[in-house]
Amino acid sequence: MKKSLATLGVLAAAALALSGCTDSAADPESTATDDAGAEELTAVRVAALPIAESGALWAAIDEGIFEDHGLEIEVVPAQGGANAIPALLSGDIQFAIGQPFGPIRADAQDLGVVIVGNYANSLAEGDDVNAVVALGDSGIMRPADLAGKKVSVNTIGAAGDLTIRKAVEDDGGDPSTIEFVEVAFPDVPAQLAAGTMDAAWAPDPFRGMVLGDGGVSVVAPYQATIPGLSVLTNITTQALLDEDPELVADYSAAMSEALEWASENEDAVRAAIATNLEIPEEAAAGITLPTFTWDLADAGIEDLGALAVEYTYIEAEPDFDRLLQQQ
Repeated sequence: MKKSLATLGVLAAAALALSGCTDSAADPESTATDDAGAEELTAVRVAALPIAESGALWAAIDEGIFEDHGLEIEVVPAQGGANAIPALLSGDIQFAIGQPFGPIRADAQDLGVVIVGNYANSLAEGDDVNAVVALGDSGIMRPADLAGKKVSVNTIGAAGDLTIRKAVEDDGGDPSTIEFVEVAFPDVPAQLAAGTMDAAWAPDPFRGMVLGDGGVSVVAPYQATIPGLSVLTNITTQALLDEDPELVADYSAAMSEALEWASENEDAVRAAIATNLEIPEEAAAGITLPTFTWDLADAGIEDLGALAVEYTYIEAEPDFDRLLQQQ
């Protein structure tokens, strides 16, 4: 499918927006050595959201896991996986950790974006890793109550609002009456308090901040629609996979080891969350962590694609053989 000029214009603008908040002078092909002349490291730029789930990445970097695989990781802040895709296509970053829905949309446009591994799955039962929250006096108590309300998500047209629509409809509400607005996760507590929206979809620690101030958890939309759905995946381009398979292989091996290590070292992950998100250690200790895993099996991504077709987010399901390339 050919890209339209409008699509290319949007991609270019978004790429500039992402690059503007990073060190654009960094050279992805540059290498680094320590003072002792140790083995050279390949510099790799990875986009990631400033949320608790990124604790596994931060902690693994501190542990030296990526250096052990010859990689020097620069984490580039991003608002969502879809926002990072233009930077991937421009070569400004090599990998992104984001929702699988961005790559699903990109595949529909034949943009050459692939998911090479999982990162984290939501929880099939119990307290999930994200939820729609509202103020305690809002009168919003269940999914159907979101009908006719203004609800924030970090990226419109992605897994957040899609699964919320499904949860609301399953509860007897009319999802077509919801007004979705785009709000970055860190801004959720303040924007809810200011009354700019009625409810917000958010992960920890921002969900916990709202609940700690007397808010209510309305619904965990992933758990209500596709239990255990992947929260975040590792994304790159087919071009990088073809042109530098060794880099992709090194990154994949490092990330696989990092996620396995993170699942066994929750204290280190929570410490990294506290440091990087600048929150108290006791707050980080209460965060619900996802299931960290590199394995794409049972990640629910195909179910998410089918749901996107059902709600006309996309015209047809993506080519999953092309999109999902487990490394």
